[in-house]
Amino acid sequence: MQINQGGTAGGGLNLKKYFLSKNLKKDLPASIVVFLVALPLCLGIALASGAPLFAGILTGIIGGVVVGIFSGSQLSVAGPAAGLTVIVLNAITKLGSYETFLLAVMIAGALQILLGIIKAGTIANYFPSPVIEGMLAAIGIILIMKQFPHAVGYDADFEGDEGFSENGEGNNTFSGIMSAVGKINYGAVIIAGVSLLILIYWPKIKKVAMVPAPLLVVLSGIALSALFAGTGFALQEKQMVNLPMVNNSGEFFALFKSPNFAAITNKEVWITAFTIAVVASLETLLSLEAVDKIDPIKRISPTNRELVAQGAGNLVSGLLGGLPMTAVIVRSSANVNAGARTKVSAVFHGLMLLLSLLFIPKLINQIPLSCLAAILLMTGYKLARIGLFKHMWHKGLDQFIPFVVTIVAVVLTDLLIGVGIGMMVGIFYILRTNLRNPYFYQITTKGDKKTITLRLAEEVSFLNKAAIQVTLTSLPKGSDVIIDGSNSRFIDPDVLEIIHNYKHNAYTKGIIVQLIDVKDKYDVPPLKELVYKL
Repeated sequence: MQINQGGTAGGGLNLKKYFLSKNLKKDLPASIVVFLVALPLCLGIALASGAPLFAGILTGIIGGVVVGIFSGSQLSVAGPAAGLTVIVLNAITKLGSYETFLLAVMIAGALQILLGIIKAGTIANYFPSPVIEGMLAAIGIILIMKQFPHAVGYDADFEGDEGFSENGEGNNTFSGIMSAVGKINYGAVIIAGVSLLILIYWPKIKKVAMVPAPLLVVLSGIALSALFAGTGFALQEKQMVNLPMVNNSGEFFALFKSPNFAAITNKEVWITAFTIAVVASLETLLSLEAVDKIDPIKRISPTNRELVAQGAGNLVSGLLGGLPMTAVIVRSSANVNAGARTKVSAVFHGLMLLLSLLFIPKLINQIPLSCLAAILLMTGYKLARIGLFKHMWHKGLDQFIPFVVTIVAVVLTDLLIGVGIGMMVGIFYILRTNLRNPYFYQITTKGDKKTITLRLAEEVSFLNKAAIQVTLTSLPKGSDVIIDGSNSRFIDPDVLEIIHNYKHNAYTKGIIVQLIDVKDKYDVPPLKELVYKL
């Protein structure tokens, strides 16, 4: 049964019920944290994508409000994704204009809605658990490595980048850290240090813990930045949040852009749309699965509904001039760690992005990136905690190795490539286990006569063919062999052929074969059930 905290059945939003519930005191502070984390990420991703900075903020607003309302996930947060920056940058260049690109975003949204309707989201059910756990830990490690330069006051890479390679020219995460060490701003270091202390110790003081620690971090960061002004510790403009300034309603509405619908027959538009739809959907499903793993209430998010919600978000984003979006694990994990309980946190964070742009851009631009980096450093530490590695080690090598391979692959490549490598290793161990367990083997002895019983598994696929054939051919001469299929709901035709051929030829070795409930033919089970068993 799905648990809906502060919502209606199926994940809907009942605001009246919500405001009367106990979730408000958890969701409102969490929304502030997500807002603070999302703001520089939206700007950084827009900058790296070659799009207007406003497009990044607009995408965050739509991801929070539109996707938040339609989504069935209570903790996932959508917005512009780092994994799409290269695709977006190349597409804008190739299509010739940003307006033509917006049409591709709208078409991608429609394709995602179609994917949700045909229930393509069920693919998320087949992501191995060690791979998802490894992805979470990898994101934690990436956050720590990527935010370290911001914490010490220097980062040539854009805020929000999750890939190993940086800025071309052979730069990567490690070289970025080394460059940051050589260009430390001690004012930023002090702000980051104070911020970390507040994040660690403030929640332990019960009398004041009701004031969110991240909010205090931001206020102290603004105060320290003002204090350092005019000294050797002063922060530079690039070390602060850089929100676009809007002076009046005319300037605000002038920031919106409309798609070039005349390009609907352009083949490249459709290729771009299909690419965005597939990549964004995969990243969304991975993030959704990961968020469900760290949800303290252990709710299960409806994946098909999420694809529809993301599609609606991309339709609106493309129509108004925004970027393509996905469910984003960085924002979502920050939401979970901040104590959110319902989707209202995501919706509120979108509204806060809008209000900050309209009413307090000057105040927002006084926030040092180093204090926001501290918040993400804490989030990264919680995702990649030592206890998780110990837990996976105790679960056995077949779980630990895919977990570690996924971590290394995601850290050294990017999210989708790394998870793909982890999936291959995870599937190898699933198949290996399956090959070793097609039957239960028992030997009983009565005098000089041996009776060997092979009790077949519930599902015996073609992958078990080699193991069963090797076992049958190695049985000792003169034995009685019982092949028991009473527990089997499906036996692959290739395996049945081996069993019947063995029975036919076994007399040459003095072996008597008895078949129990082994049919001549089995109905093929539904693909979903068979894949699950594999």
